[in-house]
Amino acid sequence: MTVERERIAGFGRLEDGLRQAGPWYQWGPYVSERQWGTVREDYSPDGEAWTYLPHDHARSRAYRWGEDGLAGFCDIEQRLCLGLALWNGRDPILKERAFGLTGAEGNHGEDVKEYWWYLDALPSHAWNRWRYHYPQAAFPYQDLVAENGRRTRFDPEYELLDTGVFDQDRYWITEVCYAKADPGDLLMAITVTNAGPSADTLHVLPTAWFRNTWSWDQDAPKPVIEAAGETSASIEHPFLGTLELLAGDSPDGTAPELLFCENETNSSRLFGVPADTSYPKDGIGDHVIHGAATVNPDRHGTKCAAWYRLTVPPGGTAQVRLRLRPATAPRGATAAPDAAAALGADFDQVAAARRAEADEFYAELTPQRATADEAAVMRQAFAGMLWSKQFYYYDVARWLDGDPAQPVPPPGRRGGRNARWRNMSAFDIMSMPDKWEYPWFAAWDLAFHCVALAHLDPGFAKYQLILLCREWFQHPNGALPAYEWDFGDVNPPVQAWAALEVFAIDGGRDMDFLSRIFDKLLINFTWWVNREDAEGNNLFEGGFLGLDNIGPIDRSHLPPGAVLEQSDATGWMAFYAVAMAGIAAVLNRSGRRPASDLVMKFLEHFAAISEAMEGQGLWDDNDGLYYDRLLAPDGSQAPVQVRSMVAMIPALAVAVVDEVTLDRSLTVGKHFAALFNRQSLDRQGLRDTGKLTQLGVLHGQPGHQRLLLSVVGIDRIERLFARLFDEAEFLSPYGLRALSAYHRDHPYAFSADGVQASIDYEPAESTTAMFGGNSNWRGPLWMPLNYLVISSLERYHRFFGEELTIEYPAGSGRRLALDAIAADLSDRLISLFRTGPDGRRPCFGQVGRLQNDPAWKDNIVFSEYFHGDNGAGLGASHQTGWTGVIADLIRRRHGEVPSVGDVLRILASQVQE
Repeated sequence: MTVERERIAGFGRLEDGLRQAGPWYQWGPYVSERQWGTVREDYSPDGEAWTYLPHDHARSRAYRWGEDGLAGFCDIEQRLCLGLALWNGRDPILKERAFGLTGAEGNHGEDVKEYWWYLDALPSHAWNRWRYHYPQAAFPYQDLVAENGRRTRFDPEYELLDTGVFDQDRYWITEVCYAKADPGDLLMAITVTNAGPSADTLHVLPTAWFRNTWSWDQDAPKPVIEAAGETSASIEHPFLGTLELLAGDSPDGTAPELLFCENETNSSRLFGVPADTSYPKDGIGDHVIHGAATVNPDRHGTKCAAWYRLTVPPGGTAQVRLRLRPATAPRGATAAPDAAAALGADFDQVAAARRAEADEFYAELTPQRATADEAAVMRQAFAGMLWSKQFYYYDVARWLDGDPAQPVPPPGRRGGRNARWRNMSAFDIMSMPDKWEYPWFAAWDLAFHCVALAHLDPGFAKYQLILLCREWFQHPNGALPAYEWDFGDVNPPVQAWAALEVFAIDGGRDMDFLSRIFDKLLINFTWWVNREDAEGNNLFEGGFLGLDNIGPIDRSHLPPGAVLEQSDATGWMAFYAVAMAGIAAVLNRSGRRPASDLVMKFLEHFAAISEAMEGQGLWDDNDGLYYDRLLAPDGSQAPVQVRSMVAMIPALAVAVVDEVTLDRSLTVGKHFAALFNRQSLDRQGLRDTGKLTQLGVLHGQPGHQRLLLSVVGIDRIERLFARLFDEAEFLSPYGLRALSAYHRDHPYAFSADGVQASIDYEPAESTTAMFGGNSNWRGPLWMPLNYLVISSLERYHRFFGEELTIEYPAGSGRRLALDAIAADLSDRLISLFRTGPDGRRPCFGQVGRLQNDPAWKDNIVFSEYFHGDNGAGLGASHQTGWTGVIADLIRRRHGEVPSVGDVLRILASQVQE
């Protein structure tokens, strides 16, 4: 076991949360990259979060619920933060946080306009490495806003590289490395390289600050940071104790200047009323840039920066160092007794040791057959997962009612956004989809995060899944919160599937985890059955279900009185039933709890859903696809004949029933047995002939037989796959498109009961305003559904082996077993990031600097989705949320990763023994 595995063994008792996390988790990259423009910080009367607290206010306004910054680290309850500010001598403001456009400003919705990368990280955060490219010319804030505002949704986005600000390589390569000497001793090294052709000066301001916890309650205690010498500060906090921050000299021996202000709102600048302090949150920036008297001459406050002025020759590099640790010197002492060694030889030794430990950790994770390029992609994907942890604080009842020391929120809030979620009270470390574009959890995103995180830190992955189901997250009615813009929206129910995957990746041992999450998901499953089946016919609705604009109409906002029976919602529920039956089977076979009745319960649900899909006509036999159907108030019905991944989701629901369970189901004689009999299946006949049927197939000798169950019969599976694997429809060189390219030349128009809409194939950014115009399921490749299709193909293959082959690609004349198809799809997805024979990475598209420049081309971002034809990364640019599962695919493609099927077989053999 590596040193790192020992550090993170046992995340802590799940029921006690953060306070019980192991000591190595006490400091980490838990600072958001955007707190402004979030729902949490929105106290407007109209719910316009983007405009209530815009980027222009962020440097001057104290946040209520969290902090943001560049390369930010903080303690596990975000009492104290450490981050980076930069100034190139030309910008109008300090670069303290990443800049981007709001949802209304971007021609394709919100969009960050910076370049940074997560290069490395360990789960314990004993080693983290981050890189950022900062222009030497004035940052083109207004140009980016104006030009993107001028462009339409039919134009490409205007990016920072397009402005010319990086021409002639006039920029700073800035790297921040964190290392821990022990759980409470944090080292920070900032290395800057002048990539430009001439000498230049960069102002580097590593900054420590307290999250503002004192402005919201009467008489709340206020902590303090104060100078303890020329280059050191003493930090006093009732929870953290007494710490010291040591700042080393510049490479030329010049000491930095310590600057102090308060993390409090500059109400004079923002609102024209006197501020509570002469040294507000933006005081350090105003002092550095304008020479204003806005830093405290008495050298104390709640925010402190060490101001370095680094003049670096072309191609040259300079480094500055800081160290945050428990105090070693008595309060009032002018310096720590070992300050020179702490920032010198000892610093070097600790950093080198931690980097070596990271190399050892990832060497253990890297499959031997993986190429060096794939290993680098995997490591950066995992690093992005770990850097994307965030402190997430949102007490909805307090947010709705207001704080004692602040004005009362507008009255409309009590009936507006999230008003029915007063139970929601989050105060935790969570895995975020993207800490700039999506600095809030999303329920189905989080499930995919956990599958990737399980390879690194299974304790943390299990903690995340449990957390979403805790009573302060899960609604009393059983619903799981979707995301903060609307907790009541509905995401696909993938948590049970993820729990099984995490359980398997972890070795299939933690029955306590599986039992605990099963109990919670049982409540959620019941909520789905009771609330998302309007007609009580086992055909489910659920709204957009995370697929945003995949259809011609907004599936979350239908015409009054209309109901949309959804192939994907119904398919997801069959998928949910299969996963819950799987968990029940594991618990039953382990002997940990008598769950055999619950296995039957979910098989009964599965059978009812299968019958409903068959009986209600969602299958279109002419097209060989499943379609949604709109039920109008006047009783008329209309299929929504869009060739999309919605049609494929029913095929994800695959299960294998063993002979013991099958016998019991036939004895009980309910829905499952009736379904079985209606298919005219004779068990003895199946046993003899191995005949494929619409329900499935029975394999094995008597006493060891297994029945494959699928919502989609084998004949329909072949027809669905013929569409899915057609390169003129779904199959692209880089994976499966969300919408068939058939609609490129055949746009679809929909008209029913006064509703008119249309859709065509859009391989890149969205041209619709639906969901803010920043999401596109109308052609690009999305990692989550690609991943689930691959997983389902592997499950089918584990049952059929070489017995079942499919033409792949469709029309090629070549038939492959399903595991070979799954492997090829994995390769296509991996090739998005891998350097191809032409030396280019498809994810970088046509951006020459990203493809060719040695300072850029091996720094990878993991985008939200990818161009349906050429694989270029699109949408959110740091979505090592669910896109991070590419690391899982690399490990599975080249190595041995335990599957759920493996675990079930092991448990079955143990029961037989």
